Amino acid sequence: MFGKDPIVNLENFQEQRVYFGFFLGFNSFDYKIDYKTAGPDIETKKTTGFNVGIVGDLRLQQYINLRFEPGLYYSKRDLRYPGFENQVDALREVNSTYIHFPLLVKLSSLRAGNIRPYVLGGLSATLNLSSNQKAQDDNKEQNFRVKSWTTNYELGLGIDIFSEYFIFSPSIRGVFGLGDELVRDKDPNSPWTSNIESIKNRAILINFTFH
Repeated sequence: MFGKDPIVNLENFQEQRVYFGFFLGFNSFDYKIDYKTAGPDIETKKTTGFNVGIVGDLRLQQYINLRFEPGLYYSKRDLRYPGFENQVDALREVNSTYIHFPLLVKLSSLRAGNIRPYVLGGLSATLNLSSNQKAQDDNKEQNFRVKSWTTNYELGLGIDIFSEYFIFSPSIRGVFGLGDELVRDKDPNSPWTSNIESIKNRAILINFTFH
């Protein structure tokens, strides 16, 4: 695969107009929090979640592809608020199940033997099935709420590795939320939401794609 004169695998595979695949992977979701006034920051504890989905790839030009990657993403974050003595009031566990819809442009380099690096970027919409947006209970009842739909931009890079029977494509990508997704508490002076200007998603995705 990496020798001076390797056997070229799947030489014409990516000449197809449309092809499909699937991915498995990991994620680490965070929040970018902006405040109205300076003070102690809310601490975010991240954990590693998992991803699974399908890939549809449309060849626009020899080195340019349009890629659609709908997937299911599970993540968990703990928000620890300063200034509370009571552990119940200080901690908010945010479990998120996302259906993620990214539309990406993939720019590939020249193929070198059986490897082909690429970069990609684009926009995405995300549906949070665990958002609690319509719930009547808020943080006073230990219920942290965010909006169901968010939009993002994404940037990443990866490499296509051509084996004899399939293409293996590991990639890493950053996801950056474009809009505020926090649902404020009913009390305008709420200690959990009153000083927050905006909360936006941030995530690192590591995917392993198979075509």
